[in-house]
Amino acid sequence: MATAPGTRAVLKNHHASASKVREVLDLIRGKDIISARDILVYTERGSARPVLKLLASAVANAENNDSIPADELYVSACWADEGITMKRFRPRARGRAGAIRKRTSHITIVVSRMESERLVEVSRKRSADESRRTARRAARVRRSLGDEAAEAPVTEVEAVEVETVEAPQVETIETAEVVETTEVVEAEAPATEADAGDAPEAGGEDSEGSEKN
Repeated sequence: MATAPGTRAVLKNHHASASKVREVLDLIRGKDIISARDILVYTERGSARPVLKLLASAVANAENNDSIPADELYVSACWADEGITMKRFRPRARGRAGAIRKRTSHITIVVSRMESERLVEVSRKRSADESRRTARRAARVRRSLGDEAAEAPVTEVEAVEVETVEAPQVETIETAEVVETTEVVEAEAPATEADAGDAPEAGGEDSEGSEKN
């Protein structure tokens, strides 16, 4: 693939074999720029970071040289060609030498403007994803507020204020109820035991006093 329409960026003599780089390029071929960036950020391959930088360079070339917004671009073509091979040697047994071949590659990424139909479809998908994220954030806020505020829409700032004000009030009410119940139990229990134990003693003292009189 020697020529392809669009704006390109080229990386020469990248220290990785072309076969390894092609596995990363296959993931972003035909994707829009935002999707391609997300894929490269979370790809755990050694060539993902250089390819991500090369993609950013191609997008910058399209914005500055061709005046195309980044949101309207997609990866129209990308390929990796074999570069020079550096030959190194490692000593082996019996005086022999083991050959080591350090491969390099030339990476090319071409970005182009999306067609009108695809641009409308991608923009609709992005707006739908943003609305779903907004709905999930609102649902998390409502769950944190409780059942009473589930019907009314509440912002995240209001949720933080309500949580910081209402939580201490609930704790103070619960502790007050516990203290009252314990006081009642402690006051009633000794009274019943004292009445039961003091009645015969009081009677005995009165009888002894009468006998003495």
